[in-house]
Amino acid sequence: MSELWPLPDDPIVAELQAFDRNHGLAARSRELDRTPSFPWDEFRAMGAARLLGLTVPPQRGGRGLPLPRAAAALHRLAYLGGTVFAKLALQPEFCSVLAEHGSKAVVDGWFHPLVRGERLVGNQITEPDAGSDVAGIALVAERQGDDYLLSGTKSEAAFALDAGAAIVYARLPGSAGHRGITAFLVPQDADGVRRAEAPRDLGEHWQRRGTVSYDRVRVPAGLRLGAEGEGLSYVRPELARERGLLAAIYLGVARASWDETVAYVGGRTAFRRPLSDPQGVAFPLLDDGARLEAAWQYTLRALERLGPTPAAEARAAMAKVLATEVALTTIDHAIQFHGGRGYSGAVPHEQRWRDVRSGPIAHGPSEVLRRSAARALWPPTAPDNP
Repeated sequence: MSELWPLPDDPIVAELQAFDRNHGLAARSRELDRTPSFPWDEFRAMGAARLLGLTVPPQRGGRGLPLPRAAAALHRLAYLGGTVFAKLALQPEFCSVLAEHGSKAVVDGWFHPLVRGERLVGNQITEPDAGSDVAGIALVAERQGDDYLLSGTKSEAAFALDAGAAIVYARLPGSAGHRGITAFLVPQDADGVRRAEAPRDLGEHWQRRGTVSYDRVRVPAGLRLGAEGEGLSYVRPELARERGLLAAIYLGVARASWDETVAYVGGRTAFRRPLSDPQGVAFPLLDDGARLEAAWQYTLRALERLGPTPAAEARAAMAKVLATEVALTTIDHAIQFHGGRGYSGAVPHEQRWRDVRSGPIAHGPSEVLRRSAARALWPPTAPDNP
């Protein structure tokens, strides 16, 4: 651990360290990479320890931490155990549309058990022909009396095989563009739901992403989340929060690789000199350390100022863009300076790189986020995607 740039700290860190000692997060992360499955035991333990839903208000079962404090906790969780457990801690935040717009019965039946680690709820937005361009969503929700019939396919869905229910975004018949997209909570054991695991991803194997098809799946109107046609307006503020908090996770993962590499090159000898002597090794590591700290401070600033304005959303978007770029460069240097061993599975850097590589794609590709952020400088004449 560097005295130049101390790790972010918070009163909750002691709890996280104790949880890590009891559950061996780093070793478990490596195991889940080799043999993918959903980590139900750790998920339940995190719920019991109140480590799920760090920003969720106490009346909904969460900690109610302000965003900067939650970011410090997620950074440390990622530092200790990679993206797995930090992202698990965020799963209730990923489902804030359910908490904020579901009926009391739905919130009591699904969101509160999610925060306790008893039930898993996924999110399904992406489709085979609709990724970042959410206006292209084609899955249709046709009203039939007191129910809706959902037909279509969702792809690249995290927890495709493991979620008990999912927040599904569907289009009302006859609508176009952003209009008419509505959110539903759909139990994944409903008649007409078919789930299939996709070919294994580059990283984050534990999420077991896949395809979910809906063949006239009947969904009661009581499982609609909020008003018809407002689904994207609900998810937009959720995405802004997620992006800032995900930035903290990616920086925490990279900081672990940086600390380990600094220690390694300080003790390694090559050509009868410490490996830390050559500028080609020392200077990139110094740059990485400074950039990790700069990205962390920028992320904190973005979270402190987060609000429902284009400028605030742009700052959060750029926090994720900056964090993923800095993190991937840092971990790549860790692989390089560990030599052939760094490229192997003997040390965790290659897995960390693979796991973080989803960052510039998921929750808004970096290219789209830059485009959206640019519109805070030069406002558009038409609405943009989330």
